[in-house]
Amino acid sequence: MDFLISPAYAQAGGQAGGIMPTLIMVGLFFVFMYFMIIRPQMKRQKEHKKLLESLDKGVEVVTSGGVAGKIRQVGENFIVVEVSEGVEIRIQKNAVASVVPKGTLDSL
Repeated sequence: MDFLISPAYAQAGGQAGGIMPTLIMVGLFFVFMYFMIIRPQMKRQKEHKKLLESLDKGVEVVTSGGVAGKIRQVGENFIVVEVSEGVEIRIQKNAVASVVPKGTLDSL
C-alpha cells in the first residue's frame, strides 16, 4: 500500500524570529484599541454626564426612546417630562439622549 501514498518529509526549519516582534505587535494592538475604542467611549461618557448635570426645569429634551418633551421636575435619578398638554411621564435621567434648542418642540 505504500505505493499509493507518498511519504511526507519534514521541511528544513526556518530561522526563529524570537518573541520581541510578537510583543511589539501586541503592544501596538493595545495602543490602537485605546485610541480607537476606549478613549472615544470615555469622552462620550464624560459628555453625557455633563449633559445630565445640566438638566433643569423648562429644558426641552429627547430621550433614547425617541420621546420628546419639556422637563417639569428634576429629581436625583428621575425627571418628569411633559410630552403633551397635561401629559407627563417619569423617566430615568440616564434615558435623556440630547437637549434640543428652546422652541423646537413648538415647531413640530
